[in-house]
Amino acid sequence: MGGAPRPCGRPVKALVTGGGGFLGSHLVRALRLRGDSVRVLARGAYPELVAVGAEVVQGDIRDPRVVLGAVHGVDVVFHAAAMAGGWGDPKEFESINVGGTETLLAACRRAGTGAFVYTSSPSVVHAPRDLENEDESLPYATRFTAHYPRTKALAERLVRDASTAALRTLSLRPHFIWGPGDRHLLPRLVARANAGRLRQIGARDVLTDTTYIDNCVDAHLLAADALSRGDALSGRVYFVSDDAPIGVWTMARRLLAAAGAGTVGAPVPAWLAYAVAAVLEGAHRALGLRREPLLTRFAVSELSHAQWFDISAVKRDLGYVARIGHEEGLARVARASAEARREA
Repeated sequence: MGGAPRPCGRPVKALVTGGGGFLGSHLVRALRLRGDSVRVLARGAYPELVAVGAEVVQGDIRDPRVVLGAVHGVDVVFHAAAMAGGWGDPKEFESINVGGTETLLAACRRAGTGAFVYTSSPSVVHAPRDLENEDESLPYATRFTAHYPRTKALAERLVRDASTAALRTLSLRPHFIWGPGDRHLLPRLVARANAGRLRQIGARDVLTDTTYIDNCVDAHLLAADALSRGDALSGRVYFVSDDAPIGVWTMARRLLAAAGAGTVGAPVPAWLAYAVAAVLEGAHRALGLRREPLLTRFAVSELSHAQWFDISAVKRDLGYVARIGHEEGLARVARASAEARREA
């Protein structure tokens, strides 16, 4: 669980959007552990969050009335809610990721909320080439092959532009968030591996950043604490990671081994995977299929190009340190997976 220290003794009142998700739920628990009061804005009820002392407001982040009520009396907002994935209705991506962020920022200004921490993504700068040791000076991508990175880039711009002395904002770009409790990335890997449908894309085991869940939580707490001290860092954006790039397929195999699942199959050429993904996307669009294709161009590009970033800025400005390394994190995943199998 996140262990970033608070800079002063006074507990804060925090709102976590998407509090029922992987990052959001861990963030809620970390805030409660350090004595902060927490309100969650989510579509579901989440009794497990109520059990740890959080207040849950059920509602849609696109509803101005609900959002204004949720931010009332709040010191800091952690905006972790988003529509993720490499496929889906572009209008949904825009209304949730962009419109929801816009609605939340407007409510914060109206309610006098002082700090806003946004969970962004390195995909906002993704390009069909290797990104190695890049820093925050890297510009936004000019062409996107999926609506998630496109709308996250638009939302991040909104957050950066919203920065004022009254509403201080910070955006974080954690990559490949992983750990026990992940209900999306690892389960999908396991399902595909066990079905024999997980193949390495490209011959290269390209380096990628990862961000263990506790490290990601720490970065968010440190961001909020920095904003509580003033507006010197307001409007900034930071890459966040485990500070230990690893081969993307090496990490996939190690995660699958920790989960007691199958493994990654033999490589297929990246160009062939990209061509197949383009055909699958075209077929899904033509047939009006809502489910995500087996392959998308965005996923192929991400898995066949290096993506690791210089995190000197977040270490320097926020005092961030990746407390949990790959070995300890994988051991925790293995223990959690073994326990889940025993309970099944």
